[in-house]
Amino acid sequence: MNAPHAHLAPPHELRAWIARHLDPLEEREPAEGETRSDFDLTPGGWAPPDQPLTPASVLVPLVEREHGLSVLLTRRSDTLRKHTGQVAFPGGRRDPGETPWQTALREAEEEIGLSPSFVSLAGLSTPYRTGTGYLITPVVGFVRGGFDLTPNPDEVADIFETPFGFLMDPANHEEHERALPNGELRRFYAMTHENRFIWGATAGMLRALYDRLYGAAVA
Repeated sequence: MNAPHAHLAPPHELRAWIARHLDPLEEREPAEGETRSDFDLTPGGWAPPDQPLTPASVLVPLVEREHGLSVLLTRRSDTLRKHTGQVAFPGGRRDPGETPWQTALREAEEEIGLSPSFVSLAGLSTPYRTGTGYLITPVVGFVRGGFDLTPNPDEVADIFETPFGFLMDPANHEEHERALPNGELRRFYAMTHENRFIWGATAGMLRALYDRLYGAAVA
């Protein structure tokens, strides 16, 4: 399959092609050098946290629509203490004894009411370190139609879908810069679609998924 046009392939071929570029569902911690992070665009300019990273997972829900794949995203509640109002994947801290995919499915059901019965897991994308001290495992899953969603008002203000083809187009991968409270500058990826500003860790994980699927060495 030709990578630049892979998102136009029939659904069953696209599923298999994406899954081939992901890590299998295995219980293992990311090896050194296999992670992406909030620091990637600011090398040497933003010190990662000294404390141990907290394991977390997100679900990257690829919704199968008649017109093609879309990505299910949320806008975080305005009442949350951290990352207020930001666009995010459903997900959160991993509970003891959970696998990354169990966490992702549990959090998606708790946050947006997505039943695991509608999700077919495809594999794991590149682990991602955040400046707030989390090591996130992105769990990619295909979501069949017919589901009903109910956002948890304590965590989610809105749920929406963005075309997969738009998010996987590098022309839409902007680079932005902001000053941190300590005066350091942070550079980060962002994608803007229909007035939705997708940035930070969420955009970084989407960029990492793009690199896996459509990188120069991918066929």
